[in-house]
Amino acid sequence: MNDVNERPDLNKDLDEKTFRNFYYLKEELVDFCRANGLATSGGKLELADRIAYFLATGDVAKSSAGHAKTVTRKKTLNTEVITGSSLIEQNFVCSQKHRAFFTEKIGKGFSFNVAFQNWLKNNAGKTYDDAVAAYCEILEEKKKGVAAIDRQFEYNTYIRDFFNSNQGKTLVDAIACWKYKKRLSGHNRYEDSDLVALDFDR
Repeated sequence: MNDVNERPDLNKDLDEKTFRNFYYLKEELVDFCRANGLATSGGKLELADRIAYFLATGDVAKSSAGHAKTVTRKKTLNTEVITGSSLIEQNFVCSQKHRAFFTEKIGKGFSFNVAFQNWLKNNAGKTYDDAVAAYCEILEEKKKGVAAIDRQFEYNTYIRDFFNSNQGKTLVDAIACWKYKKRLSGHNRYEDSDLVALDFDR
């Protein structure tokens, strides 16, 4: 299944807002300009502003001073660099610039899991440092959940194997052996030698 937030191809059918929300290499910007009759000179921000204007109007940007000011204002509004103190936007949408920020802060294992996306959408106005902390908490909770399942699985397996080997014994006997087993080093699987725990209770 394709991610609905997967970066779209850069082409003239793209709208300006979508273009601004994703990260493109300078080489891609230059190729787009060349293919659509736009100037290929300048830095990456200039190229991005030139393409955004073209996508929004269908026209090649004029080099007038007035237009240059307009482009600068658009750049300020739409290409803000995310820092830890930046505030999470209303109606948050995952984008390449967001992914780049979180990957830098959290590491290559970062992903926009469902729980984290929900947190971002429900916590507009908090900082991106808060978001990083929340992501780490979500991972910790997930790990705890897996650990709890593992422990419960070990217990259930032990009790089952105890009864398979000891017809007529009670659940109290099984639990006593389980508690004894947990105090020993090594695995937590049932062994007949665990029955020595029943002698301790007599």
